[in-house]
Amino acid sequence: MTFGASWHTLLDHLEDLPADATLVTPLSRKLFQIIDVQEHRVLIEYHEETETRPLQREQFETLYDRVHDAPDGFDLDRLPSDAEPYATVLSVHPRFEVDDREGTITELASPTSTVPSLVDGTLEIDADDEEASREEPDLPVYADALLLIDALERNDPTDLAGMETPALVNLYTLLSDVQRNANDLRQAVSEVLLDRLHHDRPVYGQYGSVQRTARRNRSLKADNEVLAILAEAGIDSKQVMGVDREKVDDALDVTELAESDVYDIDEREYVRKAEVDEEVKASRLQGLKDRLAAADSEDTEALQQEIEELEARIEELTSFSSGRSFQTSASSDS
Repeated sequence: MTFGASWHTLLDHLEDLPADATLVTPLSRKLFQIIDVQEHRVLIEYHEETETRPLQREQFETLYDRVHDAPDGFDLDRLPSDAEPYATVLSVHPRFEVDDREGTITELASPTSTVPSLVDGTLEIDADDEEASREEPDLPVYADALLLIDALERNDPTDLAGMETPALVNLYTLLSDVQRNANDLRQAVSEVLLDRLHHDRPVYGQYGSVQRTARRNRSLKADNEVLAILAEAGIDSKQVMGVDREKVDDALDVTELAESDVYDIDEREYVRKAEVDEEVKASRLQGLKDRLAAADSEDTEALQQEIEELEARIEELTSFSSGRSFQTSASSDS
C-alpha cells in the first residue's frame, strides 16, 4: 500500500475517534488530544499546554518509510523527543502497532480492529462513575494514611509546640508508619516502572514525571589483589594503607585510651518509635470507616455521635498519663 492510500486511511480513523479521546506518547507518556484533522496535517494539543502543535504529512511519510523498512519494528528511541506524537497518531492506522514497553512501532501484515494501546477514550472518567467504582485497597499505607489524615484534622500541625504530648506521640507514630509503608510500596512501583522506562526520557503522569537514572557504587576488591595491581603500577603499598577502624576499636579495649582520643564524636539525641498499639489503631480505623460508610445514611448524625463517644472511651482508656497525674488523682481520692 502506498503512503498516499495509508495517509487517507489514517485520516479517516482519526476522524472516527471520540471527540474527548486522549492519546499518549509511547516513551515519555505525555497526554495530548487531536484538535483538528486536515488534508496535510494533524493538529494536536498537550494536556499541560495551551498551544496547538501541527504534525505535518511530510513527517508522517518519513516515519512511514522508516517503519516500512524495519520488518522487526522501528526503534522509537531513534526519534527526536518532539516526534513521539507522530508514532502515537500513526498507530491509529489499523496496520501499525506501537509496543510502548519494547519502544518499537511495527507495520502489521494484516489490519487489526483493536483500539490502539496509546489511545484512551475513557481517560476522562465521570466523577460519579469513579466514586462508584472505588474500592478500599488492602494496603497498610492506606490504613495508616487514613488515620494520619484524621489526626491532622483533629490537631493543628502548624502549631506543634501547642499540641499535647499524647497528640504529638500519635502524630509521630503515624508519620513513621506511613513513611515506612509508603517506601515499601514505592520500591515495588519502582521495580515495575523500571521495565517501562526508556533511557533518559522522562515519563509523565498527572502529578509529575519520572525517568530512568543510574547510581554508581564502588567496592574495593580483595586487599591482596588491589595491592598487587598497584605494585605493578609502581605504587608503594604504604601510600594506600589506612587506619583500620576495627583494629582501632580492638586497641582501645586493651589500652587506657579514651574513645574521644581517636574519634571525633558528634552525639545527637533523636526520637525513636518504641512500639505501636495495633489494636487501638484498628479500632480507630474501623470507626473512621464506619463513619465514611454512613455518610449517606438517614441516621448519619446519630451513628457519628455513637462512634465519637466510643472513640472517646477508647482514647480515655489507652491515652498516656504522667506519673504526676496519677499522684494527683491518688491524693484527691484520699
